[in-house]
Amino acid sequence: MIIIPAVDIRQGNCVMLKQGKISDETIYSKDPVFMAKLWKAKGAQRLHVVDLDGSFSGNQSNNQIIGNICLSIDIPVEVGGGIRNMKRIDDIFTLGASYAILGTVAIYNPDVVRQAIEKYGSDKIIVALDVYEGKIAIGGWKEITPVTTEEMIDKLKNMGVQEIIYTDISKDGMLKGPNIDGLKRIAKTSKMNVIASGGVTTVDDVKKIAKLEKYGVTGAIVGKALYTEDFKLEEAIRVLNKK
Repeated sequence: MIIIPAVDIRQGNCVMLKQGKISDETIYSKDPVFMAKLWKAKGAQRLHVVDLDGSFSGNQSNNQIIGNICLSIDIPVEVGGGIRNMKRIDDIFTLGASYAILGTVAIYNPDVVRQAIEKYGSDKIIVALDVYEGKIAIGGWKEITPVTTEEMIDKLKNMGVQEIIYTDISKDGMLKGPNIDGLKRIAKTSKMNVIASGGVTTVDDVKKIAKLEKYGVTGAIVGKALYTEDFKLEEAIRVLNKK
């Protein structure tokens, strides 16, 4: 299992939100490329980049920053945020991303997911399951759909998806730990590669998530806790290496 630092970009800044709410935004750096280089220098093996402007408004104004991040570090970069058609998926890979993260489009236009997998391979396409009280959220988490997590997993299997990011929205940015029970349930029932997201705050959280590796949990995304320094990346990597 690996730790994947998050670089969330809005209006050119590296920011973190609470439960996906712009009203609860904190700017941690005005240089997202520098933050990407920092996490690489501290031992990150993969980076998670989200274009929040793309998520909330469809505005793709952060392309240059994303491209510079991909050029500046020699580790895989997964990119998400407002990717809702094949043109945008093509753009993401042209910018240098190793993986494209799809979310809303998997609900409203699953054919795009199938086309992306056919063109780039199932190992390059990740689907984000953003969950609130057992239901899938879309559109930058602004809309809670009636689709349950279990229903969505069945649909993703039919699309050929092999890797998902599971985020419990109620935990995201709250620094109160992840939803371990929900993560375990998703990993066991989906039989996919699962990346944990939302609420990862301490090295003890990482230890708990690592116990789920046998069920298919391959990584944990860490965001706000890295920026508040509640979470030390080097320490977490050492713990996992000892394991």
